[in-house]
Amino acid sequence: MATLRTHNITFGRMIRLSVLCLIALIFFSPYIFLISTAGKAQADIFTSSLSIIPQHWYFVENFTKAFDRVNMPQLLWNGVLVCGMILILQVIVAVPCAYAMAKLKFRAAQTMMMMVMLGLLIPIHATALPLYVAFNNLSLLNSYTALVAPFSISVFGIFLFLQFFRALPDDLIHAARLDGMSEMDIVTRVIVPNAWPAITAFSIFSVVAHWNDLFWPLIVISKQGFATPPLGLLFFRAAEAGDDYGALMAATLIITLPLVLAFLLAQKRFVEGITMTGLKG
Repeated sequence: MATLRTHNITFGRMIRLSVLCLIALIFFSPYIFLISTAGKAQADIFTSSLSIIPQHWYFVENFTKAFDRVNMPQLLWNGVLVCGMILILQVIVAVPCAYAMAKLKFRAAQTMMMMVMLGLLIPIHATALPLYVAFNNLSLLNSYTALVAPFSISVFGIFLFLQFFRALPDDLIHAARLDGMSEMDIVTRVIVPNAWPAITAFSIFSVVAHWNDLFWPLIVISKQGFATPPLGLLFFRAAEAGDDYGALMAATLIITLPLVLAFLLAQKRFVEGITMTGLKG
């Protein structure tokens, strides 16, 4: 019986592992196609037979074209700068707000919670036109301010931190108050050090969303010097011989690689943050 049970457990694990591998392959297949196309010549891409392994290796040529046709370091720097500024402002605003709603008692708490929930329902598309008019009147189009300012407050971040802070013991807050700490000291010296898993999880969501955002930069940016990575790909496609899909896929690979590396480095904290905030998939 023990041997049979061991075999059954092993067989069951193999089935589960096979299913998980199949699902992972399905989700990873676009990236495989991206890498494959980045290493192909133009003639190999449009052949009738689809092959993952390139017949002629053109990785060096395609990556060279990607760097020659578009200012790739500038695009990456713009992406890092914009996403970093947005993330810092969002955390600075969301953490104290979520702490107040989770641990302080005041009359407007329920109203603020309703406003946060309503804010989650309003997409950026609904406010794009008035924001564009406002930035145009202030002569702030084609600037980092236009890219960062509309996203400096994240209602999703407030909601996520709120769920996390509610799980923190009240005794920790009371002990800090007995030690003479102000509410701002509690936030900076007690709440933030204990909230790093949630902050890391939110950072992944924020950076991925704004790094990949094309809608808003396409509206407020028309100069390549302020272009974010996705918008830079449009400039790449609009360049001379922009139908060179091998070089385009190479540029796309360069742009997506930082996100993959960032997630791999922060995946442990990311899973902890999602689990502890109760936002399980």
